[in-house]
This record gives sequence, structure tokens and C-alpha cells, in this order.
Amino acid sequence: MQADTPTLPPSPSAHLHEHRDGDAHYQHFTVQRSQAVLAWSLVLTLGFAIVEVVTGFMSNSLALISDAGHMVTDAAALGLALLAQIIAKRPPSPRHSFGFGRAEALAAFVNSLVLLLLVGWIIYEAVQRFSQPQEVHGATVFIVAGIGLLINMIQAWMLSRGHSNMNTRAALVNVLGDLLGSVAALAAGAVIYYTGWMRIDPLLSVFVALLILKSTLGVLHESYHFLMGGVPDAIDYLKVGADLEQIDGVCSVHDLHVWDMSPGQPALIGHVEITQLEQWPDVLHRIKAMLLDKHGIDHITLQAEVAPQGPA
Repeated sequence: MQADTPTLPPSPSAHLHEHRDGDAHYQHFTVQRSQAVLAWSLVLTLGFAIVEVVTGFMSNSLALISDAGHMVTDAAALGLALLAQIIAKRPPSPRHSFGFGRAEALAAFVNSLVLLLLVGWIIYEAVQRFSQPQEVHGATVFIVAGIGLLINMIQAWMLSRGHSNMNTRAALVNVLGDLLGSVAALAAGAVIYYTGWMRIDPLLSVFVALLILKSTLGVLHESYHFLMGGVPDAIDYLKVGADLEQIDGVCSVHDLHVWDMSPGQPALIGHVEITQLEQWPDVLHRIKAMLLDKHGIDHITLQAEVAPQGPA
């Protein structure tokens, strides 16, 4: 006779986090994230970064060193992304009632700041080499950059097919920056090998740095806006307020807030003044239907108040 499998008692706070009929479908933890894609990207990036660091200094190529530095940064970024994926899956707790979905945005924000520092170093080093060109071994740069280009293309393909979220997009931006860096290093190696013009090395390094900067600023803005509890870009805050006040039975709306609980999961809280509290169930039903249909907001918390009566 098979023994019964022991079951763990439910968490004391489990009933506080549960969603019942009529509640939003939002989950406070992240599911179905593709960690394998990030893990393989991390292995490929870290492995080839070591190769590029060594050959970059051996060939004295700023383009290759810059690409190596970018790949080292990407290895750390992918490691943070993978860690954030694991943390984001944790369910809410008595200390973190919203769960850990913001870990993804935090990792993306940190990754972007590190990339900004890297861009600054590349530009500084390039300026020095414009005034004092240095000898670069073009053939070595060309071969290593060609291998790096192939690896980055494989990584970009893997990440583009994975589950899309803010952190995965940040990792993809890093890999695309690496891809551009490999192209620049490939071109620099070819030009130096055939013409001997050394200034092409810092020139293409600056070009790639500016491309990386453009992509990084976009991810930095998105993650910062999310971490600061900003209104989601796809939602018009003033339009939401106006639409609420157009609902039959609503007198006015105040203390209204709209933000993302986790990337792509908008939430709304506020106070609604109505003439009679007995009408609230019907009014709330109409409000929920309107917010979901017109603005895609499913997680709603509203407090009903009786509108003040004017003088008799």
C-alpha cells in the first residue's frame, strides 16, 4: 500500500494574495520565462569574451578591446538577467506583497548604467589614439572579429525567439551592440591589413560606441520610468480620468494613480464619488468593463465615496 504524500501547510499569508472571482487576472510572480536561452547566451558570451580580451591586447586593437569589454559587460548583464528571472518567479511574501517582478527592471537599469560607463571609456581611449595612432595587427583582429560576429548572430537569434520582457530585451540590446562591435572590428582588421591606416581602429570604435549609446538610453529610460512608478507609455492618464467621470453614476474621481505592477501589467487605484452607495456594485461593474476594454487595465482598486451634497 502506497503511503500518502505529505503536503506542506499553506503559508499564513497565502489567502491574502489569492485572487477570487471578479478580481484581476494579474499574477504577482513571473511564469514561463526562458531561462535556458539566457543561460546559453551567458556561457557563449563569457567564453568568447576571454578569447577577445587576450587577442585584443595581443593585437593592440581598440576596436577588438572595446568589443571584448562589451562582451565582458554583457556576461555580467546576462548573469544579472538570469538571476532576475529566477527572483521574479518567487511568489509574494508577507514582506513583499507585490512579488518580485521589479527585479527584471532593476537588472535592466543596472546593465544600462554599466554600458554607459563602457561607452565613456571607449570614446576616451579613441580620442587618445586619434592623436597618437598605435600599431595594430590587422589579420588577428579580422579572424577573431569574424568568429565573434558568428557567435553574436547565434545569440541574437536565440534571444529574439525567447520570451519577450524588459530584461530579455535589455540582454538582446547588449548582444546587438556586441554584433555591431564585431562588424566594426572586422572592418578595422581588414582596412588595417590591406592599407595600414591605423586610425580606422579608433574611428570605428567611436561609431559603435554611439550606436550602443542610442540603444542603451532607450532601455535606461524604460526601466527608470517603470522603477519610478510612471504611467505606462501606452496609457493616457488624463484620458483615463475623463473616461471614468463619464461613467453613469460617477460624480467625480480623485487620488487617481496608474502604474505597472510588473512590465506590461498596468494597475489603477483611486477614489470615486457617487451619489448613492447602493449604486456602487453596478457602477464598479461598468468601470471595470470600460477600463479593460479602452485602456487594457485589469488590476483595479477603487474606493467609493458619497459625493458631498450642495446647500439646500
